[in-house]
Amino acid sequence: MASQVHSDDFALSRVTPGARKPWFGIAVQRFGQVSALSQFLLGATLGYSMTFGEAALALLLGSVILEVIMCIVGIIGQKEGLNTALLARWTGFGEIGASLVGLAIGISLIGWFGIQSAISAQSLDALMPGVLPAWVWSLLFGLGVTAIVAFGFVGMQWLANITVPLFLILVGWSVLSELTRHDFGTLLTGPAPGPAMSVWQGTGIVAGGLIVGAIITADMTRFNRSKADVVKQTVVGVSLGEFVIGLAGVLLAHAAATGDIVAIVTSSIGFVGLVIVITGTLKINDWNLYSSTLGLVNFISTAFGRNLHRMSATIVLGVVGSILAAAGILSQFAGFLMILGVAFPPIAGIMVAEYFVVKRWRGELDATRATGALPATAPRIVPATIVVWLASALVGYFTTWGIPPLLSLLLSMVLYIGAGKLGLVRGLGAAVTKQAPPAVVADAAA
Repeated sequence: MASQVHSDDFALSRVTPGARKPWFGIAVQRFGQVSALSQFLLGATLGYSMTFGEAALALLLGSVILEVIMCIVGIIGQKEGLNTALLARWTGFGEIGASLVGLAIGISLIGWFGIQSAISAQSLDALMPGVLPAWVWSLLFGLGVTAIVAFGFVGMQWLANITVPLFLILVGWSVLSELTRHDFGTLLTGPAPGPAMSVWQGTGIVAGGLIVGAIITADMTRFNRSKADVVKQTVVGVSLGEFVIGLAGVLLAHAAATGDIVAIVTSSIGFVGLVIVITGTLKINDWNLYSSTLGLVNFISTAFGRNLHRMSATIVLGVVGSILAAAGILSQFAGFLMILGVAFPPIAGIMVAEYFVVKRWRGELDATRATGALPATAPRIVPATIVVWLASALVGYFTTWGIPPLLSLLLSMVLYIGAGKLGLVRGLGAAVTKQAPPAVVADAAA
């Protein structure tokens, strides 16, 4: 029974004390999540339109914003031992709202899982033309990630321990190879090769690029042993990921006078570029699939009253996502996924406001934490939360100044706290919580 819970990775229960992990291993996963190929591209985007100093400042400001959000949301996840979609039931959303959170996470991240699989397949096909069709590469890549994620946190840790150091070594080698052809001082002090971008705009790109990962950070931090571990892994993982990979992208953009870093890397260093593409995508795509599965499991549990096993759900979702990616269907939904992304910042704002300020259901979490159980009931729906969520998301979508994700997050906090002060934060109906069998929880903690 213990192995069953471990393979299920506590998808519908609290992580037990015996299943908590040392912070450094999780920091490696966090670094791997941040230091993906997408971060390389983000750095190139900044470098093409900003000086090195401006890009470094944008990375610093954006990283601070992300780290603050990750630490606050992550500490909630660590303290309660709950993933994002499950935690949402008692942090303002109620059962129906939490199921919508889980559905949004599931759709968004499986979409990005498929899109990134397809992008990797295109890169592999460009580097090895004629070996296999692009759709076969896409299918193989997606199924390979699925097989690893099926083993849960343990399998993903194993993957991180291999791919993260390899990715760093290869990126370092490729950057040095390219930069030796240029004067380093000129790259640091020279003007941006492309149209100018303000530091404020750059900060928004940095913060927005990882905002979804910040919102679902509880999926990772629920395995931490202390609040200090959450802070350490976040500061180390995000800072190194943003600056090491981001600034490498900035320098390459200045060196090649283009923002197309993938073309630079794959054309100039051949096979090493192939490995960079693979390792750089693996460590973001495993978390895309993992958190997508947790969201789906929680949605099915609430909407249909069935508790899916996480491993089975991972395999089904991964296979479906891989097939859709191979068929080229998911690439048509990139615009939809970008729109869906505005729904995520207010989720964090509402959860933080409820947990630390309004505390309408905080007492129920506090009362059951020591026993490892979940609160006996959850509110069925919280109308005020739905209104705040929708209003904040719309503001984030239509706002064109500042940092829209941060603005919508802060607005959701203000609106929810205001609703709480006015007595509007109330649940309608009550849903009985299905508990994991006590024997299973006890065995898992042993």
